[in-house]
Amino acid sequence: MFKYSLDNKRYHTLNYYYKNKYGKKVYKVSLNANFSCPHKIKGRGCIFCSKLGSGDFAGDKEKDILTQFNEVNKVMEKKWSDAYKIAYFQANTNTYAPVEILKSKFESVLNISNLIGINIATRPDAINDECLNYLEELNKKTNLTIELGLQSIHEKTLEYINRGHNLKCFEDCVKKLKERNIEIVVHIINGLPYETKEMMLETIKYLNNLNIDGIKIHMLHVIKNTELEDIYEKEHFHILTKDEYIDIVINQLELLNPKIVIHRITGDPKKEDLIEPTWLLKKFCVLNDIDKEMVKRNTYQGKKIKI
Repeated sequence: MFKYSLDNKRYHTLNYYYKNKYGKKVYKVSLNANFSCPHKIKGRGCIFCSKLGSGDFAGDKEKDILTQFNEVNKVMEKKWSDAYKIAYFQANTNTYAPVEILKSKFESVLNISNLIGINIATRPDAINDECLNYLEELNKKTNLTIELGLQSIHEKTLEYINRGHNLKCFEDCVKKLKERNIEIVVHIINGLPYETKEMMLETIKYLNNLNIDGIKIHMLHVIKNTELEDIYEKEHFHILTKDEYIDIVINQLELLNPKIVIHRITGDPKKEDLIEPTWLLKKFCVLNDIDKEMVKRNTYQGKKIKI
């Protein structure tokens, strides 16, 4: 069995990380705090982003945070009645507001029973110094994790997808958060238009040098009513097959520091919104096929790291 797994996975599972740290099951309650995104306000936004700002499975933004939490949590508790909980501020850019508003949103959940942490999804260009100071304070009150979207280290790709920040902006943000001892989870996307397998592996090699705590690996998917849909219809860029994706992910895991926690290894888009690739709809098949192929190759996370 791999060192950082409780269920015969060959990578550092989130389940292992939580049970090792907290002693029992932990689940996230996804919330929509009705924040916006500075990139959407200033321009077009990222070409792949949905109207809900990656919050398709979060709570109802028209309701207050506690009401959302209780409604989502009610469903989760049916499956895990005795578990710790994390409030996950998921949709859009969750540090894009004055500190007073951030405080009112985040701290509204701190007294919830069995809540052991807060995860905040945001952009590296949306955390100013005042926000950093507040996040440092919040980290003393709960187990805080900041989730940063990087997507790719390649500047040409960042420009193509209209990401709105460069690699240095991301680096600077990671450094400042780490100086305040705040945990960081980084989001990357495999299969971005015109990226090669080697380019995707270079993104992983780069992240090994940043002292990040976790990673979310996504597969690019084209969804309706996005700029990416229009581009795909015109350019018909290559969409990774399931086998190609599995091969790339396994190669990435082999190059990734085994101490970095895998928070996500594939996506789960809504069926009614998805255009391509349709194989993403069978999430558990993808997960199982990754496991099987890793066994077949007799490989594991960190196998190819140069010491």
